[in-house]
Amino acid sequence: MDEFQRSWLLAQLGPDTDSADLERRFFRLRSVRAVALEVLGERRAKLLGDPLKVTLDGVVTIDLEENLRGIERQIEQVRQTPASDDPADEDDEDEAMGVTWLVPARRYR
Repeated sequence: MDEFQRSWLLAQLGPDTDSADLERRFFRLRSVRAVALEVLGERRAKLLGDPLKVTLDGVVTIDLEENLRGIERQIEQVRQTPASDDPADEDDEDEAMGVTWLVPARRYR
């Protein structure tokens, strides 16, 4: 995994994500998108494994439903966002950017 791929993963998963774990997953899956989706899927499964809402009457209420919705939105975003190792579209390869300078034909005094 190169630095661009690592940067993309950390941007999707957060800077506190273990880089060594990401390296191992990338070696196995060979795609940064697959790594991101696997990590997000594990985070989603962990939330689903515990109760989403806990209430102690008159004391505290903990509601993790919005966290679950947020992870599901993030999974959809990763599926739709171009990854750093995605192959370029054929149309993109034909496009080139040119630079030109405009110079006056005559100099005025």
